[in-house]
Amino acid sequence: MSNHIIVCIDGSPVARSVCAAAAWVSQRLDAPLRLLHVLEKDPYHHDNLSGSIGLGAREQLLKQLTELDEQRAKLALEHGRHLLEDAAHIVREQGAVAVETVQRHGGVVDTLLEQQADTRVLVLGRQGEGHASLDHTLGSHLEALIRGVQKPILVTVGEFTAPRAFVVAFDGSETAQRALNAYAQSPLLKGLPCHLVMVGHTNDEHGAKLQHAADILRSRDFEVTVAHLQGDVPATLTAYQQEHDIGLMVMGAYGHSRLRQFFVGSHTRTMVSQSDIPLLLLR
Repeated sequence: MSNHIIVCIDGSPVARSVCAAAAWVSQRLDAPLRLLHVLEKDPYHHDNLSGSIGLGAREQLLKQLTELDEQRAKLALEHGRHLLEDAAHIVREQGAVAVETVQRHGGVVDTLLEQQADTRVLVLGRQGEGHASLDHTLGSHLEALIRGVQKPILVTVGEFTAPRAFVVAFDGSETAQRALNAYAQSPLLKGLPCHLVMVGHTNDEHGAKLQHAADILRSRDFEVTVAHLQGDVPATLTAYQQEHDIGLMVMGAYGHSRLRQFFVGSHTRTMVSQSDIPLLLLR
């Protein structure tokens, strides 16, 4: 059964925010947390130096490099354990339902895809350790994860505060409809006022889709404010969110093909990159 909130833990400054967001999700869904730290292959690891070292000439150097690799691996493992212990302490303090810690060796994307069958929501920061100082830069694994993981993903941005309302970026696409059906039935956002926003798409067909989406949410007891706006999509959504002081953006992710995105760009990537609030992404 898919029932864990999977939380990506690393040594980045946003780790505390990720923990706070994960604890909030855990409480809202009454679901256990799995804190996950992935030990990726060290780029300075020396796989096989025997060929490059030369015929028996530098055996002592080879031995020292091997010992250095072993020591580096042990330190990375220990560092990860401390990160998980600190994260577990934070989420328990903030009311997480149940907590377990897991360490894995391998690639981040592959490891999270392996966990997918037991994932209810994935929580991670917009940037990892390598991009901590760049405010609006996406982490190196983030786009691949959003495209690959078929479960809801909560991307944290800056300090996390439990949202008092959420805004839905709705474009009437199949992806947006699937996302709507998912969060309308989930307890995660129950009781929070919803702002359902469409940007562009001035024809009657999209107007009807917007109204139908509002009807679905209201049938699920959501308090819904509908807005149909014009302008650049990311800029208009951001302006609306700021004007109404909304703390969470919800949207379907990557609803168009890679070919179309190559030519016209991706609203998903732009929103994730530019947003100043957490985003809940659904495929």
